[in-house]
Amino acid sequence: MKYIVIWLFLLLELFGAGIKAPIVSVEDERVTVEIDKIDVGVSGFIIHELASERHSILKNAVVESFDPETKRAVLKVSDFDSLTNNALPKGKWKVQVGDTAVLPYAYNRGFLVAPTEEIYYRVTRSVETLEWVHPDIFATILSFNGHPTPIKSDFEDLSKTLSIGLVFLYLDKLLYTVDIKSLKILNISDAPLEQVASDVVLPFYTRVENIDAAWWGEGSDRLEEYAPHYYELLVKYNKENKILYEKIKNSDEKLHFLLEKFEIKG
Repeated sequence: MKYIVIWLFLLLELFGAGIKAPIVSVEDERVTVEIDKIDVGVSGFIIHELASERHSILKNAVVESFDPETKRAVLKVSDFDSLTNNALPKGKWKVQVGDTAVLPYAYNRGFLVAPTEEIYYRVTRSVETLEWVHPDIFATILSFNGHPTPIKSDFEDLSKTLSIGLVFLYLDKLLYTVDIKSLKILNISDAPLEQVASDVVLPFYTRVENIDAAWWGEGSDRLEEYAPHYYELLVKYNKENKILYEKIKNSDEKLHFLLEKFEIKG
């Protein structure tokens, strides 16, 4: 398990304090920032300085592209809703050149999707530098939403509720590190732990015995298998990820239907 500890430690050290990048241009729902290095899919927010050491958060932001030659990244912005409080005054400031992007957000807190109790505790107990949110909390959110099958909006709700930046998905002896808002894969690391089929809990390890289901709609069906759904979720938001493509291509044939969903260039 040392490789998991070492790799996650490096990840948290890299993003722990957050990176501040100045906005150099604004166009509709996208802004450009100057930054030395950043991964596509990293999420954060845009702040506006009101006075010395006083700032207002204006928008959510997700890295859409990064050019290592120009050291510029394009961020897609959206309404910031993580700290909603109707009792607080709301400013009317718009994002403008000179504002600052803070990337990433809440990468010191994570949530692990694991198929068994043993795998859950083996991974989480190996990383003390990360604050893990217990899966029972996510199961409660899913029950409230009527989603026994987690979808992207459920992870967004978890992030908004508890200020979580990362979700980790354990699939076929690999640990996928994913931004919880964009569901973009940030890294894939080996984690060769044994998975006993009889111990698998659906939709993931949790002590909550039943998650309420809505009458209809996305997420309302109950999972029959663990891996296929989470692979499909990853593919949906990582269609150009060549590593994920190769992993699925070399995996069980029942997952090969997902290969058609990729948009691999070149």
